[in-house]
Amino acid sequence: MSLLVVGSVAFDAIETPFGKTDKIVGGAASYISLAASYFTKSTNLVAVVGEDFPQAFIDHLNQHGVDTTGLQVKKGEKSFFWSGKYHTDMNSRDTLVTELNVLADFDPIVPEAYQNCEFLMLGNLTPKVQQTVIERLQKRPKLVVMDTMNFWMEVALDDLKETLKKVDVLTINDEEARQLSGEYSLVKAAAKIQEMGPKYLIIKKGENGALLFHGKEVFFAPALPLEDVFDPTGAGDTFAGGFIGYLAKTGDISFENMKNAIIFGSAMASFCVEKFGTERIINLSQAELDARIQAFRNLVRFDIPATL
Repeated sequence: MSLLVVGSVAFDAIETPFGKTDKIVGGAASYISLAASYFTKSTNLVAVVGEDFPQAFIDHLNQHGVDTTGLQVKKGEKSFFWSGKYHTDMNSRDTLVTELNVLADFDPIVPEAYQNCEFLMLGNLTPKVQQTVIERLQKRPKLVVMDTMNFWMEVALDDLKETLKKVDVLTINDEEARQLSGEYSLVKAAAKIQEMGPKYLIIKKGENGALLFHGKEVFFAPALPLEDVFDPTGAGDTFAGGFIGYLAKTGDISFENMKNAIIFGSAMASFCVEKFGTERIINLSQAELDARIQAFRNLVRFDIPATL
């Protein structure tokens, strides 16, 4: 089933305890589209880049079956750029540089060919832009998934709350869930956030896995213990891409199938962190994917007696 991905396609410069990079391709929509492409071959992209963006990466997206008709290229302008440095624990980071460039006045144009998308994934952007995309679709998708961050909770909370009324699934991390809800308990936080609009809430906990909430139902998926973690940038977006890609492949948006999608999303994210940027997720083989999913099965499979 067709998937529409809207978000940033950009440049990053990253430093972690294990190395550093010059400018490399990043952006939420880059990670989401690549991850989703391993499950569905009908992925459409709406984003904006400058004239400085490499055609080679756009070609990579096309080779993965991602339609880039909706990718605007602004001549004479520069792409969005972010630079950050991770602390030793790899869970916190300092932003060194943020240059909005073409993203400062991004107007998301949805091509006519994308209008009948059945799944919509809104990567992290201003809530106003996310809402504009929803309003420009002639028919509401089967499922609308949205990612956001603490920055928008601080500077655009009213817009964010308006946009939340229009989405089905929200993905945020545990710190953001507490900030948005005002609750420390993630169970209480989830209940409050679902009252804001989303029927489902995914709370990402990095190396500690992810939680899926729907009403009183809760599902927990662990993160896979890895020998090497080089760069957590984009892991959350790669997770979202695997999640929405699997749902688009199966067409099943039940809570039970979302549990499966969480595992596939977690598997994709586990690849992402093994290299800098998108390097690890560009050329995965089916054998690698199958082995990683089996590793997750082995991690969570156990038998327990019904009674002691």
